[in-house]
Amino acid sequence: MPAPDPAIAAHLEWLGFVRPTGLVVSAPALARHGATLNRRDVEGQRRLQACVEERPINGDAIPQPLLPDFRAFAADVLDWRFSPKGYAGTPDAPIPSELEVRLPDSGEVLRPTFAVRKSPQRGSARGSGRSRANAAPKPTNGNGAEASPWQLLVDVHPPHEPLDRVTRSKAGTDASPHGRMERLLRGTGAPAGLLCNGTTLRLVSAPRGESSGWLDFRVADMVQTAGRPIAAAMRLLLNERRLLAVPKEQRLAGLLAESRKFQNEVSERLASQVLHALYEMLRGFQAAHDTSKGELLATPLQDNPDDIYRALLTLVLRLVFLLYAEERDMLPQDETYLSAYSLAGLHQRLREDAALHPDTMDQRYGAYAQLLALFRMIHDGARSGAMKLPPRHGALFDPERYRFLEGRGHQTDGARRVSERIEAPWVSDGTIYRVLEKLIVLDGERISYRALDVEHIGSVYQTMMGFRLEQARGQSIAIKAAKKHGAPATVNLETLLNEEPRRRAAWLREKTDRKLTDNTRKAVTQAETIADAHAALDSVIDKDATPDLVAANAIVLQPSEERRRSGSHYTPRELTEPIVRTTLEPILNRLREAQPAPLRPEQILDLKVCDPALGSGAFLAEACRYLADVLVNAWHAHDAVPNIPPDETEIIFARRLIAQRCLYGVDRNPVAVDLAKLSLWLI
Repeated sequence: MPAPDPAIAAHLEWLGFVRPTGLVVSAPALARHGATLNRRDVEGQRRLQACVEERPINGDAIPQPLLPDFRAFAADVLDWRFSPKGYAGTPDAPIPSELEVRLPDSGEVLRPTFAVRKSPQRGSARGSGRSRANAAPKPTNGNGAEASPWQLLVDVHPPHEPLDRVTRSKAGTDASPHGRMERLLRGTGAPAGLLCNGTTLRLVSAPRGESSGWLDFRVADMVQTAGRPIAAAMRLLLNERRLLAVPKEQRLAGLLAESRKFQNEVSERLASQVLHALYEMLRGFQAAHDTSKGELLATPLQDNPDDIYRALLTLVLRLVFLLYAEERDMLPQDETYLSAYSLAGLHQRLREDAALHPDTMDQRYGAYAQLLALFRMIHDGARSGAMKLPPRHGALFDPERYRFLEGRGHQTDGARRVSERIEAPWVSDGTIYRVLEKLIVLDGERISYRALDVEHIGSVYQTMMGFRLEQARGQSIAIKAAKKHGAPATVNLETLLNEEPRRRAAWLREKTDRKLTDNTRKAVTQAETIADAHAALDSVIDKDATPDLVAANAIVLQPSEERRRSGSHYTPRELTEPIVRTTLEPILNRLREAQPAPLRPEQILDLKVCDPALGSGAFLAEACRYLADVLVNAWHAHDAVPNIPPDETEIIFARRLIAQRCLYGVDRNPVAVDLAKLSLWLI
């Protein structure tokens, strides 16, 4: 494994401490654009400590470190000079009207306390900042919408006000400071917001049409010696030089944009690795089938071979779901789960085993049995001391759906079919380790599922769709996809050799869409044996799909012609959000116009939204988010907030109701339907 870049490793360290929710900044994107962390920023931490006071907060007798004066902190620690050319929110440069957002339901006007431009204005802005901003032609972003000239909005709150607590404003709007900041960012188009309540500085990214992300710089952490890297990172991102003086692509707005671009690259490459994990799982089950002397997969191979493909797909998807859920703290965080059941813990143990006993990983077993126990716990629920897992049920973890995954086959008793319990499949620890490595590690670094959207999970899964399972009729290999997002096609070398030598290159192109180079075509033409053909095609063999020759009668995945030629595609959120909004807004507006009062909750829950070709469910997922926000507003407008379970938030409860009552979808691919269900389940 390559040694990590020190600059990237330094950013991964502080990001690991603060644990961002969603995507804000990416360590590789920061390093790529010259944002190098000074881990020994003693002077910066000393300045921060000088701004901090110890005070009791919210009736707590124990004093806590806090920043009593944001403007003094910004001036002394971040070197903000609050020049009218670069800042707003001062007597010399008041907040302009373009940074005000009026909420339609209550009439409340949101505005920041301070704002920082993307570039300092030329000339004096004293007394004329508002007119100059309105007079200049406005640039546009990549989507054609007007790009905001502001890069950071700041909202300062008193220490007694938690950033996530929902409160009612004087205008009657129920929202948290964080929720108001997201509305302000999306309404103004500014790329970033900063919330400060004295104890925490929260950096928020909420671009239009994409999921929000945020990270907290806690004052109590930053003033400690061990928290120096966190304080250094805060100063690196928010100091005046970073905001206004460095080249545009290195400023905060540029770093946020580059981080999102990099995250899209990560999801594309992760999708490729997940497909390789599917091939790895296929080989593991082939070995387990051979170990069982042909019993393990005998029934599905006879009845419906594609059940094996769908089952292996389900296995990989379970792992992706669990990685996503574990990183987002959706599963228990107690020691019992983390040490004995979690995927992260299993991966760490297998990695240690592989380092100590690399030659015996494929002769050792036990990891797959642990996965089966975890899958059952997710489906049926489990409880042990502080560990509590509620039963989730659902098709994804249903043990009855693909019984052979647990080694449970069938036997015939007269006219009845009864289940027969046999031992769990002998899938090796080496197989599970290689699968988890492909799902967890990219370019030697751990993938942050916490920063991935549900739509990214959809793109990963969609890469594995469009295959069928076959048994090789002779010794076979997989040929690399001809297109970037295509899929490798498996060809029978025995059939290839039976073709006339001058026809072999054309036959391969017909089966795989790949055109051979002159040297490869010549070698294939001259091949006389399987070994010759194998060697001739070495440069175009997909080694992740078939690292070696596949034996006759072994199971292989074969892409459909459509999948092979057109590749896999998913719909990103920057496309689904405006389409869903412009589709549903007129319907809601017609309902509003038909009555004097705000929309009632039952009007929203009576809506029916159907996607007749839902694919990975991207449009339904966005419709779920959109309608849930409207539903929460309707609850508060009519003082009709239902009883929310203690372990949920209003928005999660609203999304569940919308998914249950309003959303429908159809697809001719049953695997796509499973994916859409999972997408809705995750959000």
